[in-house]
Amino acid sequence: MAVSLGANTYNRMNWETSDFPILCQTCLGDNPYMRMIRETYGKECTICNRPFTVFRWCPGAKMRYKKTEVCQTCAKTKNVCQTCLLDLEYGLPVQVRDHALKMQDNIPKSDVNREYYQQNNESALAKTGGSSGAGGKAPNELLMKLARTTPYYKRNRAHICSFWVKGECKRGEECPYRHEMPTDPNDPLANQNIKDRYYGVDDPVADKLLKRAAEMPKLSPPTDKTITTIYVGGLDANIKEQDLKDVFYQYGEIRNINMVAKSGCAFVNFSQREAAEKAVQGSFNKLIIKGRRLKILWGKGQGAPSDKPQEEARPLPPVPGLPPALPQPPPELLAHDFFGLAGESGVRPPPPPMPPHGALRAMAGGVLPPLPGPAGLRLPVMAPPGTHVIHYPSQDPQRLGTNKSRGADN
Repeated sequence: MAVSLGANTYNRMNWETSDFPILCQTCLGDNPYMRMIRETYGKECTICNRPFTVFRWCPGAKMRYKKTEVCQTCAKTKNVCQTCLLDLEYGLPVQVRDHALKMQDNIPKSDVNREYYQQNNESALAKTGGSSGAGGKAPNELLMKLARTTPYYKRNRAHICSFWVKGECKRGEECPYRHEMPTDPNDPLANQNIKDRYYGVDDPVADKLLKRAAEMPKLSPPTDKTITTIYVGGLDANIKEQDLKDVFYQYGEIRNINMVAKSGCAFVNFSQREAAEKAVQGSFNKLIIKGRRLKILWGKGQGAPSDKPQEEARPLPPVPGLPPALPQPPPELLAHDFFGLAGESGVRPPPPPMPPHGALRAMAGGVLPPLPGPAGLRLPVMAPPGTHVIHYPSQDPQRLGTNKSRGADN
């Protein structure tokens, strides 16, 4: 079927040109000095089959090259990334977002209706300044629980080397592909379709996230009604006390907030138990402050005194291999308790015996009698009174200018 010159010119006018793609932080990568390859009308859009400007880039070291898959008009219609087709605000598949917000997909599937819909959508986007109707909705509890707050750069890893799987790769560490075994081919995540992800139909990733949301645990309040404190974990230096007040003041009166910067947590104490329960219900698994997902738990009680009687101390069995305890000395030797060493039984250890007068004289003369006990155990020799023992050269009075003759010469 021949196409007129006017129709061909009109179709070429609808081809899309752009200077920069619409990407999420994960697909863009962590390299601030990234270079992009821009090719005008380099490929047809996977959704609307219109030629558009294709961008190709490497998001980081040891990562695969990525490129745009859909045109900017289709990306703005669904508020998704041009490469991964995930929501730009929450980082979730379209099926999860539409299920949480209860949105219906009205995009036609046939060629003629799709072109007409895209033309009307382009004119609507031009009037609104490029904002789509998919974004800007009120925060949803399910989306806040499943939203990704930080980039997931693991998604940009290189593909698996098929030669390494067969045992024929000879590149070694220079191979740009991953040397890992592939996942199970029967895994639903191994078969993903771009159109299914865009339209939000039969997306295995979305099904996995919805099942995870259904199995998420719920935080039940403690039985102790006196507990009105909430534990907030995962804080950093950018989150201040005022930020927590701005979030929790809506649930009730706050008694105080105790910030523990060393542990990266805080304790929010409410005046009433009902306010604390509302705060836990409204912030558990969905509290995000300054891009950080915070952990919410109930505080612990102070611990009431127990009414159970304390167990009496019982003797422990002796440790094998240790010598037995020494017997107590007779009471007549423990008449005087000089150092207050008497135990509960009133038995006092004997005072240390004084050495005889001859032994003291021998010690004064520098001679010590042998002591009973192991061989080689001797007390230090004491010098006679009036003598000076030289241990270091600096203690010698004949040195360092203390001699009379040296002093006279000087």
